[in-house]
Amino acid sequence: MLQEATTKLGACPHDCPDTCSMIYTVTDGRLTEVRGNPDHPMTRGALCAKLNDFDKHHYNPDRLLYPMRRAGPKGSGLFERISWTEALDEIHRRWGAIIETHGAEAILPYNYLGNEGTVQGLTVGDAFFNRLGATVAEKTFCGSGSCTAWLLTVGPTNGTDPLSFAQSNYIVIWGCNSVSTNLHHWHIVKEAQRNGAKVVVIDPYRSRTAKEADWHLAPKPGTDGALAMALIQVIIAEGLTDDDYIARHTVGFEQLKERAAPFTPDYAAGICGIPAEDIRRLAREYATTRNAALRPGIAVERSAGGAQALRAIFSLPALTGSWKDPGGGVYQMPLWEFPVHWDRVCRPDLIPEGTRALNVLKLGAILTGEAGIEPGIHALMVYNANPVSNATETAKIKRGLAREDLFTVVSEHFVTDTARYADILLPATMAAEHDDMMFSWGHFFFTLNQKAIEPPGETVSNAELFRRLAKRFGFTEPQFAMSETELMEWYLDWDSPKLGGITMDHFREHGWYRLNLGNPESRTPHAEGNFPTPSGKCEFYSETAATTGNFVAPPFRQMYEQKQGGEALDPLPGYVPANERPETNPAQAERYPLNIVSPKSHGFLNSQYANEAHKIARQGAQAILINPQDAQSREITEGALVRVFNARGAFHGQAKVTEDVPPGLVVASLGYWHALNRDGAVNVISASTYGGMGHSPTFSDNLVEVGLAQ
Repeated sequence: MLQEATTKLGACPHDCPDTCSMIYTVTDGRLTEVRGNPDHPMTRGALCAKLNDFDKHHYNPDRLLYPMRRAGPKGSGLFERISWTEALDEIHRRWGAIIETHGAEAILPYNYLGNEGTVQGLTVGDAFFNRLGATVAEKTFCGSGSCTAWLLTVGPTNGTDPLSFAQSNYIVIWGCNSVSTNLHHWHIVKEAQRNGAKVVVIDPYRSRTAKEADWHLAPKPGTDGALAMALIQVIIAEGLTDDDYIARHTVGFEQLKERAAPFTPDYAAGICGIPAEDIRRLAREYATTRNAALRPGIAVERSAGGAQALRAIFSLPALTGSWKDPGGGVYQMPLWEFPVHWDRVCRPDLIPEGTRALNVLKLGAILTGEAGIEPGIHALMVYNANPVSNATETAKIKRGLAREDLFTVVSEHFVTDTARYADILLPATMAAEHDDMMFSWGHFFFTLNQKAIEPPGETVSNAELFRRLAKRFGFTEPQFAMSETELMEWYLDWDSPKLGGITMDHFREHGWYRLNLGNPESRTPHAEGNFPTPSGKCEFYSETAATTGNFVAPPFRQMYEQKQGGEALDPLPGYVPANERPETNPAQAERYPLNIVSPKSHGFLNSQYANEAHKIARQGAQAILINPQDAQSREITEGALVRVFNARGAFHGQAKVTEDVPPGLVVASLGYWHALNRDGAVNVISASTYGGMGHSPTFSDNLVEVGLAQ
């Protein structure tokens, strides 16, 4: 006899700004439905294409359910089942021998946002590896350039509430494909558009979002800084500034004016490819429309000058005074004020003095020995990540993972491209099988995820995995014995006024809580300045940049700040040319004349779901979007199998000949698995070069050539 269905409150665990509130339905111990929570003001009961059958994802027959040991060559994906005791014993023995021979820094953890929770997510494991004395992994895979630029301009503060866009009259979405990657904010943008707001999308190609905009502008990749500086030039030169706001709430206006002066629309047009009159029109419309909002996406940072471009973009609302208006200002990453004791999560106090940090963007060079570090890395643990698909220079990573002297442990749901190289493979739970608390980098809501069903097979949560490892290594710190629910209670700062005096009982009843930061319909966080910068003002000129030097902003270095110092940064925003463009690197462009950008896929979440046939069918095979002019000169026709390549590697896809991309640009979306596609995936061609600040990546700063496959 079937039991009556019960429900639990869930939260999407994925690396997405929306962090949807969900409801799990359980019947006879089985997850039978996952739907959006209709009571949540931001996500409003809707789920995206990735999550709309999340219950079935839990029962994928290819799931990894038991600990496994490699039973074939590295990369073969051949494994044999072992017990948890055997797995933990082997890890303990191998790591112990490495520590004795090379020191604990020869062990490197590699993780990112395969899970976004405070308990199971980005920082899970940091306390364990800090206690072990392992190399600290600097995690600047995404957002570090944007966040460093944000700190230098406005400080560690939340900007415009995404819900406030309902009050906006002019909306500029810059480098963000909201329809595919920020769907629940897009609903709010569409509401504003229906009420008369003008929606402008700035993106190098006609994305799904650009096609629904009132106006689409397509700068050449890596030239956003020239466009942003030209907007500043027009606003200042034509007297469109809010002089009172500038005088009371900013520093460095005269220096910014001087810096922007050469960036006339005619000059900038020659760089970014947007007609000068369109630049003037955008500047005038933005500056003269009240309640004007900016939504820059992470994509802007992904070139050599991306972070500097973002500093210029972040300066615009203070020039025009749009911070004074509900629905004005900038929506960046609303994570700065979430009241979490990150020091308790990460335990930086456990790091032995002098322990080195290595950046995850350099994994290929680190594993192949090209980084020249001592000691080298002899053990790697990967969890919440799939670097062979999503990192840079992935052909180099695969060569490093194939080393017989590298002991690799991977915790996963499936045998991914990275997991195929594991020596020990550990089975991880999915969201409905463990407890967690989600903060968000896209809205102001904490969201509870309750365990709804028992984990299948011998899968364990990330928190349980590190409890078991800590016990096996004899670590006695109390947090290594805490349950998930105990960790949630300990991690959150319940005394913060931003939690409004609630307790965990509120989450158990409602599933979510919006931070106590004011009514989004009237919220104007910087109408009277109140910028948490050293000067207390919006800093067009940053003394911190000039004196501190390049640094990685929290939360991208274990959620606590460790400043590198070194070469000083430019104190002002500006334009920094891309590393790889025909104009800036003509020698490279002779061999590889096309720029490539690799946006997130509509149907995958990074590489998640890219192994499921029905998701692949909906997303489609790897497509290479190419302009008819470029296709014709290469004898490429619609649907042809083509090879995209440069000196770093190559991958294949089907040509989609379209005017959606301008001449000189190709577009290939992210996430496809190497094992399921011919000869790799898009990031095999991506350089590991840092962007201008914050050790940000340069995924959209690469030259390639495209030809018919042989």
